Amino acid sequence: MCKIICVTQRTAAREDFLTRIEKLCAGGIDRIILREKDMSEEDYEALAGKVKEICEAYDTPLSLHTYTDAALRLGIKDIHLTFHDFIAADTTGFDTVGVSVHSPEEGLAAAGNLPGYITAGHIFATDCKKGVPPRGTDFLADICDKVSPVPVYAIGGITPHNAGECARAGAEGICLMSSLMTCADPAAYINMLRNAVK
Repeated sequence: MCKIICVTQRTAAREDFLTRIEKLCAGGIDRIILREKDMSEEDYEALAGKVKEICEAYDTPLSLHTYTDAALRLGIKDIHLTFHDFIAADTTGFDTVGVSVHSPEEGLAAAGNLPGYITAGHIFATDCKKGVPPRGTDFLADICDKVSPVPVYAIGGITPHNAGECARAGAEGICLMSSLMTCADPAAYINMLRNAVK
C-alpha cells in the first residue's frame, strides 16, 4: 500500500495547528514529519513535545526535522534531515532516518549511508517552489531504480489527480504539505489520496 506522509507547515494550517495534527492522525496519516524550520530549537522542542503526545495517542509515527538533539531529549527515535545534514550528521540512537534528495547523485550518495527512506522532489509544480521547474516522474523513477531497495517517497505538487503517477514510477509513498494543512476534511482527503494510488 502506498503510504501518505504529512510534512507540516503550521503557518498554513486552517485551524489551530495541534487540532490539525490530531485530525490528520485520526484520519489515518502514515507519518508526520514536523518540519517547522523557522523555529528556534527551544520553541521547536516545546511544540514537538505536544505533537508527540497526539501522535502517540493515535499510534502515528512522528519524525522530527533537523533538530537531532531535541529529538533525543524527547525520546523520539525518528529524524528527517536535509541531504547535507544527513551526510554530516551522527545519527546514532535513531531508529529511522529520512533524507531529502534533489538529484540522482544525491540519491546514490544518501543510499550508501543506509537511510530508512528517501524523499525525492519536487516532482510536480508547486507554490512552495514557485518558478522552479518540477523534476517530473521520470526523475522519480530514476531515483527509485538507483537507490533500491531504499524506499522513496515523492514530494512536491502531489494531488489526488497525480498521486497515482508517483506510485507507478516506483515510489513507496507520497509526501504532502500545504494541502494537508488546508483541506477542509483531512480524513476525506487522505481517503481520496489512497484511492488515487490503489
